[in-house]
Amino acid sequence: MKVKVKLWNGVASWLWVANDENCGICRMAFNGCCPDCKIPGDDCPLVWGQCSHCFHMHCILKWLNSQQVQQHCPMCRQEWKFKE
Repeated sequence: MKVKVKLWNGVASWLWVANDENCGICRMAFNGCCPDCKIPGDDCPLVWGQCSHCFHMHCILKWLNSQQVQQHCPMCRQEWKFKE
Protein backbone atom coordinates (compact mmCIF):
# COMPACT_ATOMS: atom_id res chain seq x y z
CA MET A 1 0.00 0.00 0.00
CA LYS A 2 1.41 3.36 -1.02
CA VAL A 3 0.34 6.74 0.33
CA LYS A 4 0.58 9.87 -1.77
CA VAL A 5 0.60 13.17 0.13
CA LYS A 6 -1.37 15.74 -1.83
CA LEU A 7 -1.30 18.60 0.63
CA TRP A 8 0.75 19.33 3.72
CA ASN A 9 0.47 22.33 6.04
CA GLY A 10 3.36 22.83 8.41
CA VAL A 11 2.73 24.49 11.75
CA ALA A 12 5.47 25.86 13.97
CA SER A 13 5.66 27.70 17.24
CA TRP A 14 8.51 29.25 19.20
CA LEU A 15 9.18 30.31 22.74
CA TRP A 16 11.96 31.92 24.69
CA VAL A 17 13.79 29.61 27.08
CA ALA A 18 14.07 31.73 30.22
CA ASN A 19 14.15 31.07 33.95
CA ASP A 20 10.70 32.64 34.33
CA GLU A 21 7.53 33.10 32.28
CA ASN A 22 7.06 36.86 32.70
CA CYS A 23 9.25 39.92 32.61
CA GLY A 24 9.83 41.19 36.15
CA ILE A 25 9.44 44.81 35.04
CA CYS A 26 6.42 44.94 32.72
CA ARG A 27 4.88 41.60 33.86
CA MET A 28 4.17 40.65 30.22
CA ALA A 29 4.90 37.11 29.07
CA PHE A 30 8.31 36.49 27.52
CA ASN A 31 6.62 34.69 24.64
CA GLY A 32 4.76 37.91 23.93
CA CYS A 33 6.44 41.27 23.79
CA CYS A 34 7.01 44.32 25.95
CA PRO A 35 4.48 47.19 25.94
CA ASP A 36 6.67 49.17 23.51
CA CYS A 37 6.62 46.48 20.80
CA LYS A 38 3.80 45.22 18.65
CA ILE A 39 5.25 41.93 17.39
CA PRO A 40 7.14 39.42 19.55
CA GLY A 41 10.35 37.87 18.35
CA ASP A 42 13.72 39.25 17.34
CA ASP A 43 12.58 42.88 17.64
CA CYS A 44 11.87 42.36 21.34
CA PRO A 45 14.71 40.11 22.59
CA LEU A 46 15.39 38.94 26.10
CA VAL A 47 18.54 39.84 28.00
CA TRP A 48 20.04 38.15 31.04
CA GLY A 49 22.04 39.70 33.82
CA GLN A 50 24.96 38.08 35.61
CA CYS A 51 22.53 37.52 38.48
CA SER A 52 20.56 35.20 36.10
CA HIS A 53 17.44 37.38 36.01
CA CYS A 54 15.92 37.86 32.58
CA PHE A 55 13.96 40.83 31.17
CA HIS A 56 12.78 42.23 27.85
CA MET A 57 15.64 44.30 26.45
CA HIS A 58 13.49 47.43 26.19
CA CYS A 59 12.24 47.07 29.77
CA ILE A 60 15.67 46.70 31.38
CA LEU A 61 17.10 49.58 29.33
CA LYS A 62 14.29 51.86 30.53
CA TRP A 63 14.85 50.65 34.09
CA LEU A 64 18.59 51.28 33.96
CA ASN A 65 18.11 54.74 32.42
CA SER A 66 15.73 55.68 35.25
CA GLN A 67 18.32 54.82 37.92
CA GLN A 68 20.10 57.89 39.25
CA VAL A 69 23.28 56.65 40.92
CA GLN A 70 23.95 52.93 40.54
CA GLN A 71 22.24 50.52 38.25
CA HIS A 72 20.71 47.54 40.07
CA CYS A 73 18.71 44.51 39.03
CA PRO A 74 15.03 45.22 39.77
CA MET A 75 14.57 41.73 41.22
CA CYS A 76 17.56 41.14 43.51
CA ARG A 77 19.15 44.63 43.77
CA GLN A 78 22.60 43.37 42.78
CA GLU A 79 24.65 45.61 40.54
CA TRP A 80 23.35 45.05 37.00
CA LYS A 81 25.79 43.61 34.50
CA PHE A 82 24.71 42.07 31.22
CA LYS A 83 25.58 38.38 30.92
CA GLU A 84 27.97 37.71 28.05
